[in-house]
Amino acid sequence: MSSRSDKKWTGSEIRETFLRFFETKEHRRVHSSSLVPANDPTLLFTNAGMNQFKDVFLGLEHRDYSRATTSQKCVRAGGKHNDLENVGFTRRHHTFFEMLGNFSFGDYFKQDAIAYAWELVTSPEWFGLPKDKLYVTIFRGENSVPRDEEAYNLWLGQGVPAERIHEFGSKDNFWQMGDTGPCGPCSEIFYDMGIEAAEVPGVDKPFGQDDARYVEIWNLVFMQFDRSAQGELNLLPRPSIDTGMGLERTAAVLQDKLSNFETDLFTPLIQRAGELTSTTYKDGSAPSDASLRIIADHARCATFLISDGVLPANEGRGYVLRKILRRGIRHGRLLGQEQPFMREMVYAVRDEMQGAYPELKESADRVAKIVEAEERQFARVLELGSRQLQAAIQEGSLSGDKAFHLYETFGLPLDFMVDAAHDAGVHFDLEGFEKARAEEQARARASWKGGSKQSASPAFRELPKTVFEGYRQLRVDGAQVLALIKDGQGVTAATAGDEVEVVLDRTSFYADSGGQIGDTGWLYSDDHNAVVADVSGCTKPVQGVFAHRAILRQPLAIGDRIDTVVDAGYRDATRRNHTATHLLHAALREILGTHVKQAGSLVDPTRLRFDFSHFNAIADEEMQEIEDLMNKETLGNLRVETLEDVPIDVAINEYHAMALFGEKYGERVRVVKVGDFSTELCGGTHTGTTGEIGVIKLLGEGSVSSGVRRVEAVTGLGALNEFRRDYQVAQLASQLAPGDLSPADALRHRLSAQDEELKKLRRELDQVRMKSAASSVSNAADQAVEVAGIKVLAQRVDSLDRGQMRTLVDNLRGKLGSGVVVLGSAQEEGKVALIVGVTKDLTGKVQAGKIVGQIAKLVGGSGGGRPDMAEAGGKDVSQLDAALRSAPGVVEGLTAQ
Repeated sequence: MSSRSDKKWTGSEIRETFLRFFETKEHRRVHSSSLVPANDPTLLFTNAGMNQFKDVFLGLEHRDYSRATTSQKCVRAGGKHNDLENVGFTRRHHTFFEMLGNFSFGDYFKQDAIAYAWELVTSPEWFGLPKDKLYVTIFRGENSVPRDEEAYNLWLGQGVPAERIHEFGSKDNFWQMGDTGPCGPCSEIFYDMGIEAAEVPGVDKPFGQDDARYVEIWNLVFMQFDRSAQGELNLLPRPSIDTGMGLERTAAVLQDKLSNFETDLFTPLIQRAGELTSTTYKDGSAPSDASLRIIADHARCATFLISDGVLPANEGRGYVLRKILRRGIRHGRLLGQEQPFMREMVYAVRDEMQGAYPELKESADRVAKIVEAEERQFARVLELGSRQLQAAIQEGSLSGDKAFHLYETFGLPLDFMVDAAHDAGVHFDLEGFEKARAEEQARARASWKGGSKQSASPAFRELPKTVFEGYRQLRVDGAQVLALIKDGQGVTAATAGDEVEVVLDRTSFYADSGGQIGDTGWLYSDDHNAVVADVSGCTKPVQGVFAHRAILRQPLAIGDRIDTVVDAGYRDATRRNHTATHLLHAALREILGTHVKQAGSLVDPTRLRFDFSHFNAIADEEMQEIEDLMNKETLGNLRVETLEDVPIDVAINEYHAMALFGEKYGERVRVVKVGDFSTELCGGTHTGTTGEIGVIKLLGEGSVSSGVRRVEAVTGLGALNEFRRDYQVAQLASQLAPGDLSPADALRHRLSAQDEELKKLRRELDQVRMKSAASSVSNAADQAVEVAGIKVLAQRVDSLDRGQMRTLVDNLRGKLGSGVVVLGSAQEEGKVALIVGVTKDLTGKVQAGKIVGQIAKLVGGSGGGRPDMAEAGGKDVSQLDAALRSAPGVVEGLTAQ
């Protein structure tokens, strides 16, 4: 295999060369967007370069450039695009990858797109790939869409031989954004990796019959149609271009490597994974090699996902991240590494990729802490899962549903469970497992279908952007009604009493965004006197279009002129809380550390809520420090400065502005500076100085999810009300104060005394219960029955909890000397608890786990444990006595096996 012999390409050089080439063709270089798609519920993760331009292609958003080029971070590991199970075992599957792309928004079309692609790929000044190694494909025509004759002729015009232009149908060469909307034929460029890369080694198959040898490196999408809801294809007035070139695949081609994992994008990470697991990468075919590839790939993916705000969780994006992390950790364990190691892979990823993604420099420490916490939690989960696996095996069979539950919840590997079942001589329901897995994958896909912006009312989609004038004034006179939406449908007029959404050409109302809720107020008639509508809020149904939620007092029609008047008190209270949120963010970073990063916020007139990355509960002393620091900056009456229309590069690199989680930023942004204390990208409304906030009162903090905390606070009159309530509590506490204690100390003293009294009463109650239970079984040895030479004692002890039952089992085994003890208890909410103890001398004949498993079935439950002690639960209390009576028979049956 040979590409170019006169240049040794690195992955970073390939990325930069692609972007620089298109800059010479007057394309704007645009930053990669977040892996968490902004305002797009249809996507689990960003999975293509065009995602950040989706609204532009749909005509819902307009940029100040018509040509763009990007290197986009992408993840395909969940939902429709799910490569997770293949990663590590193939040459070209990844969870995280980079998509190089060039885009035209109604500017150039097929002729230039094909010419640019061929020049970049083949010109000696650029990538210089040999032309005799390249193939191209076009759309052959299908489903009433004609053959792409234009693309065919254009490729011929570039000098591509006819025999190297192949034609395929809709499955391979027709692209669409969704069931409706922009779509069109596409044309792909393939590279022949040589017969040594063939699917079957040494077998020479023609193009189109060997996906391993002929590798697609670039897909050019020609968006020229708009598919209607009826399936009709109409020509777009401004056809566009969307392309995608995989960096990893292109690196393999330019570096003369058969596998993406052999390129410099992966080899340093694989080497580091080997060091951390004391494993040497061999020839690529060893099982340990696959594990090292998986660790390298998954470390890249997890590092970027966490850096972009995703956290391990049990649902949604966090669930996929958790699966990726745990798969990587599990492969480390397969290599013998039982201690946390993935956190060190985070720094390896940072070192390799911080040149292209400098944000990794700041986020690496935070990401590493999150990864280590997940590693330690997974170790505990694995231990628990292994116990549950053994309990299930002791029941005599491992059902597909149960196995999938252990696989999904505890991360137990399939092959591990199959081997364990085989060793124990029990049946493993593989068919049931695969069925359960397919059902879960279907549920995951369904949960991320989301709602498409293309489904927004046409009345919204066709409108120009609303001009927002509310930063400088609360009133706008003479705004024109552009649209009225009633019950989701556009209407030309509405009458008094109607609930409608009103779209205007100009407005003073802020619309929901950036965590800040929209303004309320009124719409006045054009004579400036009569109220036409009460406005309860304002939203952006599509980018840049403001919809005012209103109840009409008077009739209103499209074309009418009205005045927009914002409720000043509502706006003032909201902007106090919003500016306080910026102070809170900065104070948290100063007191807790720069690992703090916003994970969400809500700002309304009554309070502010702020979610952020942090691992531990905030101590009372730290909360006091944070509150003191915020109020110090408030009392300093710092100027709140807003800088409009700042290039995003300047905002990030020169002003060092913090970007807010979940927000979508364009090339020019608005920067809000609070003195020298805080600088953030923000489109919200703010006070002129911090003194206008009045005072800030923190209400408390708590956990939202693993690694995310939440703080709530109030400002202004809301803070005053909190202080009044605190004063009333203090007054009450002072009446309880013994001696010279302060009201706060008096209240603590009274609550502490009550807590100690409760603990004392609980201890006394537990002692009474244990004495009662011990008394009822004082003649236990006499009550035991003997079966097959084994004494069996079965007793009901409803008054005891599980801990007390375990203690009693130990006591009774001691009294029996040799035998089996079975205790059952009716618990709260109709639940049953069962515990079985077997003396050490009998565990070779009969095991506690098998006994409790059979008895538990009679009360509708299951369980397991060690040979000498096992527990189970159930849900049918009415059968508890019968279950206990069955104990001797169960023991006799097991000894006879």
